Amino acid sequence: MAKKPTTALLMHPIVLDELMREDHLQRLDRAVELVAPKPFRDVVSLQNRREHVEVLITSWGCPRIDAESIDQLPRLKLIAHLAGSVKGFLDDVVWRRGILVTNAVAANAVPVAEFTLAAILFANKKVFQLNHFYTTHRENRAPWTKEAPNVGNYDKTVGIVGASHVGQLVIRHLQAFDLKVLLYDPFVTPLTCRDMGATKVGLSELLSQSDVVSLHAPLLSDTKDMIGPRELALMADGATLINTARGGLVDHNALEAELVSGRLFAIIDTTDPEVLPRHSPLYQLPNVFLTPHIAGSLGSETQRLSDFIVAEVERFAKGAALKYLVKRERLAHLA
Repeated sequence: MAKKPTTALLMHPIVLDELMREDHLQRLDRAVELVAPKPFRDVVSLQNRREHVEVLITSWGCPRIDAESIDQLPRLKLIAHLAGSVKGFLDDVVWRRGILVTNAVAANAVPVAEFTLAAILFANKKVFQLNHFYTTHRENRAPWTKEAPNVGNYDKTVGIVGASHVGQLVIRHLQAFDLKVLLYDPFVTPLTCRDMGATKVGLSELLSQSDVVSLHAPLLSDTKDMIGPRELALMADGATLINTARGGLVDHNALEAELVSGRLFAIIDTTDPEVLPRHSPLYQLPNVFLTPHIAGSLGSETQRLSDFIVAEVERFAKGAALKYLVKRERLAHLA
């Protein structure tokens, strides 16, 4: 029998308690040799076991893995990140040393895509606006076309900005509905876009033609404030902007001005800053639906992250190919 790879957990203890069930730990115990059932907070704490560790399972609360850390882990072959992006805590030295990296981005994309799908359908149905009208006036004014012009999902156009894990999954979900789907992503070819079930267009065309625009691009230097005054002005009166990606993708002052005017609607899960100032008008506007960054994994959904990562570690232990390998050359385009 092949020797099981020595493995250490590197994360905040609360994260382990929240994300991993007992059966996850049992599966790990069968696949690898855990240094300890409890997580470590840093590499130094591994003490004399450091030279034997082949797998690190990391998550929120782990320290940055840099050259100094890697030098202390001479046998390290895999970092399995029990969370989303690995940017910000993995130094490029990890890939230069040939260490494999995998993460649970695809798992976290599932609830975000579900949230976004619901937001798109509710936006076209004018659910939030009609809820506000109904609870204010307390009367039924069916068919509601005066209070909610252009209401309904049939034959509407949805614009997806960014073919990320979430963006692709949203497009896949939208195939079940009578909707037209446009995609803006400079790194996706028209043929690939068509195979996804969308039509590739430029950003200006997408913004001007879509009833709902949903953002799924990573926040990079090139995408910071990519939706500014000019882009927002291209959106049709009554259109909806959905942001479940990063608040920094949108020029906040420009968005606030459009929303205060009442010309556009917005469903916003991520803002810049992450918590808006207490005096922000967005808290009270009837054309804005705000949530506190909840589209990603919450509650039972966090178990999916562990399902993905434990399965990846099992594959590694068996010598099988990893399904969610993070490639160094793709880092510049990832969230």
